[in-house]
Amino acid sequence: MIEALALSKRFGTFQAVETIDLEVRPGELVALLGPNGAGKTTTVRMLGAILRPTSGKVRISGLDVVNHAQAVRGKVGLLTEYPGLYGRMAALEYLDFFGGLLGLDAATRQQRSALLLQQFGLWEARGRKLDGYSKGMKQKIALVRALIHDPPVLFLDEPTTAMDPQSARTVRDAIGELRQADRAILLTTHNLAEAEILADRIAIISGGRIVALGTFAELSRRLLGAPLYEVRFAPTIPAIGVVPLLDDLASIESIGIHALRYRSNEAHLLNPQVLARLAKLDVPVVALAEVPRSLEDVYLRIVAQPPQ
Repeated sequence: MIEALALSKRFGTFQAVETIDLEVRPGELVALLGPNGAGKTTTVRMLGAILRPTSGKVRISGLDVVNHAQAVRGKVGLLTEYPGLYGRMAALEYLDFFGGLLGLDAATRQQRSALLLQQFGLWEARGRKLDGYSKGMKQKIALVRALIHDPPVLFLDEPTTAMDPQSARTVRDAIGELRQADRAILLTTHNLAEAEILADRIAIISGGRIVALGTFAELSRRLLGAPLYEVRFAPTIPAIGVVPLLDDLASIESIGIHALRYRSNEAHLLNPQVLARLAKLDVPVVALAEVPRSLEDVYLRIVAQPPQ
């Protein structure tokens, strides 16, 4: 649905984006992460047929973004971080205007507007001027505008910025439903927890290049090593005394007062052996669980690496 091959953009002597390869399939959400100035916005503008690439190829739903730019724009819904709204318009008037620009007939515009305004909790404010909307409401109406023509491809730049937790949850749930409708979605965000929840795959861009691409599990294993497990013992059991009992089974990474940690790529095989050994030796186990890892851990490890 979204295909980029060796995509590059140069502004004078500055190389903003360099040889990016990226694919987003129907029904998939890819989060594009990176520090400010990494090239995220430039990449999205090229993918959305707003900015002409210096070199490389992009196809959206099979259409080349340079040769068929107008048709591509009709297949794309774009939410920018700072959406320009026509503040003197009421919500229904605003959506009707943009729906008309995108070629929707009057009946379809009315139907889509009503459906989306209700979905995002804006129906009661449909007659109010957009200037009177809160920041979160403005962000939601901008998202509704991006969806008005039911596009197969979505580019979402910080979709939940300035929203209260309840509104952000509504938008995240809606994004999940949009993905299930076989849309290809590219999400850029600084909210790493949000990306971890929503993304099927994660692309991290730094210095204009994609420096990591994969699922969260794949990136975690590649950057942070095998999954880490912690076994906790009863308060009467010092962990240091248990280490010799497991030395031949697990590679102990750290030892606490009443807990120890080890790594394993085959926990389904190792963990039952660990528990069986401890039970046989009458060592009381309170818990055995994987130590949680976050996308923040992965992201910070990647962006801290010097560019290749």
